Amino acid sequence: MSKKGYISRFNLIIRKLKARPYSSFDELQEYLQDQLQYLQLQDDTLEIGFSKRTLQRDIREMRNIFGIEIEYSKKENGYFIRETENNNENFQRMLEAFELFNSVNASQNAKPYIHFEKRRPQGTEHLFGLLHAVENRRKISFNYCKYWEDNISYRTVEPYALKEFRNRWYIMANDEKDRKIKSFALDRITNLQIQAEVFKLPPHYSPEQSYCYCFGIVGPNGHEPEEIVLAFTASQGKYIKSLPLHGTQQIVVDNKDELQIKLKLFITHDFVMELLSFGPELKVISPISLKEELLKSYTQAIENYSDDLIIK
Repeated sequence: MSKKGYISRFNLIIRKLKARPYSSFDELQEYLQDQLQYLQLQDDTLEIGFSKRTLQRDIREMRNIFGIEIEYSKKENGYFIRETENNNENFQRMLEAFELFNSVNASQNAKPYIHFEKRRPQGTEHLFGLLHAVENRRKISFNYCKYWEDNISYRTVEPYALKEFRNRWYIMANDEKDRKIKSFALDRITNLQIQAEVFKLPPHYSPEQSYCYCFGIVGPNGHEPEEIVLAFTASQGKYIKSLPLHGTQQIVVDNKDELQIKLKLFITHDFVMELLSFGPELKVISPISLKEELLKSYTQAIENYSDDLIIK
């Protein structure tokens, strides 16, 4: 069988178990046979034969290759995808990537119909080496270029965790230069070297806990998180409900006029820039300091155009 056949079968099994957990073997087999007709319209050479032995092999390979755990429940008499609260986010991202890969792979000529966002390289070639360094507590060194500086600096750091924000990857690390935990964008790293020297993670330090009240990759820097209340127009509120601004988001008011949400966050530059992007669709209710910061930015924006426009 072709590799496309294996991938197509993996995807169909996952899709079925997502839609109907605890499906029996017969239900899986029937679903694959039904879907095969559709797939063969795109590729008439595709074959995805299915038996109980094949299913067991697929389960092993999906676990080994993709980290997707499929188990059989005697109580429910069917197969299901096992996921826990701890791995739920990674699990969902894996399935998204799997679905995307399979969708593009299934089409003979997807280019006219799928338009990916054009991006510059994101430094993902460093992910494997950095993950190895994080897991094994190995120091790393690299050349680093900040956007607001012309000079390239040489850094030696203790890498603690990898973090994604807005399609960019960052390494959260303790910089030996000043012993401060900082974020370094992978796309600005060159000449990465994994050192033989190991380091000890600070006692009780947890990257997840340290950044649980952060928006983006700017760390707390000794500040305390604040309770923030925001009001959105009803139309914008629909988007905020479907794609929350942050994991701490709670709905306070939801009616035909507005959506009010409550957050608990450090107020950082990244967060302020995010709020400014909503323009007149947003009003800050509290805290006062955040209202004043946005008002200052709006005032500066008006001043930038004061010579060109007459505001009526």
